[in-house]
Amino acid sequence: MDELKQSLQTLSIDLQEIKTSLQLLTENQSKDLQKEWFDGQDVMLALKISSRTLQTMRNNGLLPYSQVRGKFYYKVSDLEGLLKSNYSKIK
Repeated sequence: MDELKQSLQTLSIDLQEIKTSLQLLTENQSKDLQKEWFDGQDVMLALKISSRTLQTMRNNGLLPYSQVRGKFYYKVSDLEGLLKSNYSKIK
């Protein structure tokens, strides 16, 4: 009986460790996704533009996007590319 009890305790500890590992993995993936994608609000704040300007940029094909359930997301790399392509040095 003691063997069974000890086995169950060991199994419980192992399951808790697996649960903790999965939670950490999920959190890390979420953080990575946040680093790679901005939502519209983040873009407007970063570029100091209005929602209408952002919509115009989408409509004119200046800024690629992904849309999920009516919410727009933008790759950080696309924003950097847009800024670099419009960069002008002082002459």
